[in-house]
Amino acid sequence: MSGFGHNRSLERFQTHERLGNGSYGQVYRARDTQTQSDIAMKKMNLNLETEGVPTTVIREVSLLRELNHPNIVKFHDIIVTENRLFLIFELLEKDLRKLMEEVPAAIDEHAIKRIIFQTLKALNFCHARRFMHRDLKPENILLDRNSDVKVADFGLARAFQIPGKPYTNEVQTLWYRAPEVLLGVENYSVAIDIWSAGCIFAELVLRRPLFTGSSPFAQLIDIFKVMGTPTEETWPGVTTLNNFPSTHESYPPCNLQNILSRLGSDGLDLLGKMLCMNPANRIAAKFALMHPYFEGLE
Repeated sequence: MSGFGHNRSLERFQTHERLGNGSYGQVYRARDTQTQSDIAMKKMNLNLETEGVPTTVIREVSLLRELNHPNIVKFHDIIVTENRLFLIFELLEKDLRKLMEEVPAAIDEHAIKRIIFQTLKALNFCHARRFMHRDLKPENILLDRNSDVKVADFGLARAFQIPGKPYTNEVQTLWYRAPEVLLGVENYSVAIDIWSAGCIFAELVLRRPLFTGSSPFAQLIDIFKVMGTPTEETWPGVTTLNNFPSTHESYPPCNLQNILSRLGSDGLDLLGKMLCMNPANRIAAKFALMHPYFEGLE
C-alpha cells in the first residue's frame, strides 16, 4: 500500500444509509464529524487480510487522483483499516436514473444539452489523458445542486495504450455496451465511452433506453435493427470478428428521426455520429464538444 496515504481515521465518519452499488463496492452516505459535512463513502468488496489490495482498486485510486475536473466526482481520501478499504468522495444526491424517474414529463431539451455537453467535457478530459471510463451509464452520471454533471465510478477505468494489449470484454453495462465490445474486439479504444454517452443521450430524449437486449447477442441484434447491420464497406474487417452473427438477417439502418422525433436536425446529426457503428469513424469527445448542437454552451 505504499503511496496510499490515509490521513483520516474511520472513526471520524458516521455511516448512514446506503446510496447504491458501484463497481466492486457499496456506496454509503456518511457524516464527517470533524468538518460536519456529508460525504459519500465507498466500502470496497474485499478482505485485505486474505486478498490484499487488487489492481483494480490501485488503478481506480491512481486515476481519481489524476482526474481533477469540474465534471468528475471529487475524490477526497482513502482509508485503510486492518482488513477493509474505503474511498471517500464528495456527496451527490442524484444521478441521471433518479432524474428520469422524478421528472414526470419530457426532460427539457436545454437540460439534456447541458448534461451531454458536460459528460463529453469529462470524457474529453479523461481521453486526452488516455483513460477510458468503460462503464458509463445513467447511474454513474451524478448531478449536483446546480444540476451540473459529475461523472463517477471509475472502478472499470483503465489507461489506453498504443499499441494496445488485449482488454477484457467484461466491461460496460449491457445496454450501454459498444458494438465493437459485443463483437469481441479486444483492442478497443476510448470510442467505447462515446457510444455509451450516445445511448444516454437517446435515453434522456426518449425516456427509455434505446437498446435493451437481454443478452450480449440480443443487444447486438437490437443495435443492428436501429443502426443497420455493419458491412465490410462500412466497417472493414467486421465480418471476421469473433461474435459477428453471419447467419442472422441483415438490417438496413433506421431513420433516427422516426425514433427521436423530439430532436432537431443538429441533435440527430450529433447522435448519429456518437452512435456510429464503426469505432474508427465515431466522433471523438473533442470534436463532439464543437458540434453546432451545443452552440451557446460553455
